[in-house]
Amino acid sequence: MNRGRPAIAIDTQRHARHILLKEIGGPGQQRLSKASVLLVGAGGLGSPAALYLAAAGIGRLRIVDPDTVSLDNLQRQILYRTGDVGAPKAAKAAEALTGLDPAVRVEPVEGRADAGTLPGFLDGMDLVLDGCDDFATRFAVNDAAVKARVPLVSGAVGRWSGQLGVFAPHLGADLPCYRCLVPEIPPGAERCAEVGIVGALTGAIGSLMALEAIKLIARAGTPLLGRLHIQDTLKAEARVVRVAKDPACPVCAGP
Repeated sequence: MNRGRPAIAIDTQRHARHILLKEIGGPGQQRLSKASVLLVGAGGLGSPAALYLAAAGIGRLRIVDPDTVSLDNLQRQILYRTGDVGAPKAAKAAEALTGLDPAVRVEPVEGRADAGTLPGFLDGMDLVLDGCDDFATRFAVNDAAVKARVPLVSGAVGRWSGQLGVFAPHLGADLPCYRCLVPEIPPGAERCAEVGIVGALTGAIGSLMALEAIKLIARAGTPLLGRLHIQDTLKAEARVVRVAKDPACPVCAGP
């Protein structure tokens, strides 16, 4: 990650609190400034994730979302304002993030992430964050990330509960991909538009997604590789469970 890329001048005043951390410091902040991250979905999860990645000084952030802002998005999609209703999410997200830090190179893509487009979207990326809300897209993102050997930070939310994990089978023989966890679309899978969701939950899980991305890029701490963080905010409970690699996984199992 970031190998062979020239050093970039860091705004030491802007990122002083990161540089003070022994786990990040100057070298870690330099890695963040040279990193390229793909964000699939600029909605409830993507909004806080994008804000914290931009604030962290990520060098390049490519945001893919085919939708426009709607009024019922604003309860949880904190990148947008009432005046943005009807505008493309990717473009408005780029506008907000550039306003936060003009040094971050934001690339808005008003397109759909699928098996055909994802290889191109992943080209040149060090990491991908998936904040979409349907399993078909999650599967496509995972499959493309495995083929491209790019770590995936995947988050999901519903009603009062959320989860996130980091999937990178190329980093270890025993590490799973997302399809090891969810091999098929679950019967009766729910969507937020159908069952509702508390807005602040997306902020919590989206922020944790950004945190895992920062740890991976800066090489700080222990990321959630092969583990799943599960949060029940209604009960104020959280736990972390192991995710086993499926030796018969159609995506990441060896020949």
